[in-house]
Amino acid sequence: MNERTDNPGSGRFDRRAFMARGLSLAGVAALGTAGGGLLEACSSSSRVPRSSGPRDGASAARPRRGGKLVFATDDEDQGFDPASTVFDETGILYAHTVFDPLAIIAADGSVQPYLAQSITPNADYTAWTITMRPGVVFHDGTPCDAAAVLGSFEHFVHGEFGFTTSPIAKMSVTGPLTVEVNLHQPWVPFDYYLTGGIGAQMAYILAPAMIKNPHGTSHPIGTGPFVFEDWVPNDHFSATRNPHYWRPGMPYLDAIEFRPIPNEQSRADSLRAGNVNIIHTPSAQTILQFRDDMQYSYIDDAGRVVGEPDMNFILLNMESPPLNDIRVRQAMAMAISGPQYARIIDSNVDAPSNGPFVPGTPYYVDPGYPAYNPAKARRLVEQVRHEIGKPVAINLGGTNAPNSTRDAEYLQAQLQAVGMEVTLSSWQEAQYINNALSGSNFQAYYWTQFAAVDPDLNYVFWSPTTVSPTLSVNMARNTDPAVEVALQQGRRSSDPSVRAAAYQQVSRLFARDLPYIWTDRAVWAVVAEPSVKNFDTATTPDGGAALGMIVGTIWLAQIWLSS
Repeated sequence: MNERTDNPGSGRFDRRAFMARGLSLAGVAALGTAGGGLLEACSSSSRVPRSSGPRDGASAARPRRGGKLVFATDDEDQGFDPASTVFDETGILYAHTVFDPLAIIAADGSVQPYLAQSITPNADYTAWTITMRPGVVFHDGTPCDAAAVLGSFEHFVHGEFGFTTSPIAKMSVTGPLTVEVNLHQPWVPFDYYLTGGIGAQMAYILAPAMIKNPHGTSHPIGTGPFVFEDWVPNDHFSATRNPHYWRPGMPYLDAIEFRPIPNEQSRADSLRAGNVNIIHTPSAQTILQFRDDMQYSYIDDAGRVVGEPDMNFILLNMESPPLNDIRVRQAMAMAISGPQYARIIDSNVDAPSNGPFVPGTPYYVDPGYPAYNPAKARRLVEQVRHEIGKPVAINLGGTNAPNSTRDAEYLQAQLQAVGMEVTLSSWQEAQYINNALSGSNFQAYYWTQFAAVDPDLNYVFWSPTTVSPTLSVNMARNTDPAVEVALQQGRRSSDPSVRAAAYQQVSRLFARDLPYIWTDRAVWAVVAEPSVKNFDTATTPDGGAALGMIVGTIWLAQIWLSS
């Protein structure tokens, strides 16, 4: 989900904010038996720049060493420990600064070794062997060997979000540089959980000293390209060049500083004023400011998609009357036009959607989502109203971000036009999150979520096994057993065509069950001064092209400043 609730310039909720704040706030670790892997493991989209050459910041010139990069982010994160804070896009940028993930997503969407030298499964994907590179050290000089990797894994699995790795049966050191992970079941996309990114935080390897430090979340020690200097929450995070980085010659920058600027326009203005060098944004309005401004380097993820992009939708509580009636959910789907929503709310920057996947990916199929049909929607609403003897009344909730009113009032108008009575409510973010998890004061919320390079990373959000009377990570509370069958097929099969068919079936089931009322997909952009070079040209350690920008997150070691 793009990060819209922390942002005073927008009002849609974002799953990264949910995971980063909501799980710890609501104690979702109590769901320790839930299977699967956490959320947004890396969004999904690779950029297709609108112009070639210098516009995307790519440079074939010899990198210039030195300088300090100032990056304005869309929010602040809650800490650096992946076992106690689920990172949003800002958190992933922080993690890319001081840590390294074990693997990286290549430009074709495959998983390639990064900090690890190799990651290999056994024949039936019930065990994975991770072999580390020799000679890599943490910032404090201690070795990043198998014992350190196992300690970092155990720290995560026993942490607040360990429930996301429940298929793991046992982990053990099998050699000085080798760790083996044994599973309860085949888990074919397990290596995607080793790529870092949103939802794949187990991948970030922490130094033993950081794990032992009770304040380690504020004093990170990793193997990353930069060494932690200081962090003043809601003001800045600074780091300096790691002189012992394991990738020869990298990083090129002397220092990097992140400044959280939640207000979209203020962040854009800071870039134009020269106060920062680079920004990221999910705002259609900001994207339109910079997309064709040749004074700035620019990339976005509106083009080719690997896996899923962020999706905008209304999240429904299927246990809450009248939304427990499929006819009401059908009427809502028929009352809202995705193309109209994309045009009015997101200025056609975001393309309309009818499911969690988009055309051009192997997981997409026309799912049979109800077509826009206000007349039929009115008939369904009248039918339900007649049967229950009272109006079909729904409360539509959002956050209290200043610009949320426009989204809410648009959706309210569309639903009221087909005969529903729709009231609006506004919540502080923390309470909003807890409401969705608990089901309290939650009927319908407008939401943004589901970006994942591999769909299995959304298992905990879609599986009926994570529906609970108290706290449901499957916040829609969709208990359709056929969804679990398809998800398990996608998790267990090594045949790409079988996996694609499984997630196509998930999309069809969502179009039938209607836990989500889809509107449009979300687009992220990164905008920089022309002096910022190669911010979208990340490579694997063997020199292959990596997926450069994923939901507003980029790699940092290869960036250099021309002046």
